Amino acid sequence: MSSTTVEKPSFLRSKVGGLPRPFWALWGGTLVNRLGTMVMPFTGVYLTQSRGLSVTAAGLVMGVFGAGSLLSQPLAGVLADRIGRRATLSGGMLATAAAMLALGYSTSLPAILASMFALGVVMDLYRPASNALVADLVSPAERPRAYGLLFWGINLGFSVGMTAGGWLAGLGFLWLFWIDALSCVVFAVLVWRAVPETRPEETMESPGGFGMVLRDRVMVAFTLVTLGHALVYAQTFTMLPVAMTEVAGLTPAQYGLAMALNGVLIVIVQPLVSGWLGRRDASRTFALGVAVMGIGFTMTAFVTSTLGLAVTIAVWTAGEIVTAGIAGSILATLAPAHLRGRYAGLFGFAWSAAIALAPLLGGPLLEIGATALWFTVGGVAVVSAAGMLALAPAIRRR
Repeated sequence: MSSTTVEKPSFLRSKVGGLPRPFWALWGGTLVNRLGTMVMPFTGVYLTQSRGLSVTAAGLVMGVFGAGSLLSQPLAGVLADRIGRRATLSGGMLATAAAMLALGYSTSLPAILASMFALGVVMDLYRPASNALVADLVSPAERPRAYGLLFWGINLGFSVGMTAGGWLAGLGFLWLFWIDALSCVVFAVLVWRAVPETRPEETMESPGGFGMVLRDRVMVAFTLVTLGHALVYAQTFTMLPVAMTEVAGLTPAQYGLAMALNGVLIVIVQPLVSGWLGRRDASRTFALGVAVMGIGFTMTAFVTSTLGLAVTIAVWTAGEIVTAGIAGSILATLAPAHLRGRYAGLFGFAWSAAIALAPLLGGPLLEIGATALWFTVGGVAVVSAAGMLALAPAIRRR
């Protein structure tokens, strides 16, 4: 009698450390891409020093980039569900490489504005596709670890890329654009060759569309929680450097020394605890991490020294490590397989909105005083954590 057992695809059977080989290809491509991420951290310096723009004009350019990024995530979510995860990710990376080079060779303000808007649209197209790929490839039990490993790889690559970028910028900014573009091409090729398409086919029983995502009350509520979490985290690269140098009186060198602790702790600690955290209740773990981040940022109101800043960084970094990988796992739980791209697009939109809103809200608060800013940030974290706990039963039922 012939066996009726259906053999699983080889990419699901072939695993390394409990995770499928295609996941490691995605992880490797992400690491290479983050190693080459050198342009964005130095964009303000490039615009003012290399292209001679005023601070106001540079702010306009960055605002245009933000407008493009707001469109990016919903668009990427639709593409990931319609044309596939692999095509969206690889195509987005190739488009990013082209936009990077266009920006590097743009000299007039109109050309720079057009290039920055295009870069804003395409640079993060890969995120919803990557998020959906992990959910497609990895079992629910292993998803927190998988998303945590991606988070770790991003931070490891970015730390090295920042250091190398600062050195290369001294040789000429064009080097940064070419290396960034090359890393995007490597990521695109690696995913195209080593990662299978995982998009499930839509059927009459599984219609799709953003309308379905927006009608999912649990997902909309989780998106609002994510917006609060992202507003808290965005302070690390928006208002924190301003507050520490302009209000607390630290030098840029002192601030940079203290901030290096964030990357060191993530690289060392996060891989050691991701497996253990992944076995805890996701909603409660996420709420805990956001609350700890809030405590760390509230403590920042009292910082007057490099050591004091380092202590607060250690606290909110602990919260960042706790949340790493958990949000992606919750998102994968909420999203039907054929809508994972769109769900990830709405999730990503919350992050884009937070990055745009953080300086707009934080600036006026800092004008009032450091206490007003950091206690408000702490309050947002508490509200977000409470919202996550309120959502926990509904998420567990999924």
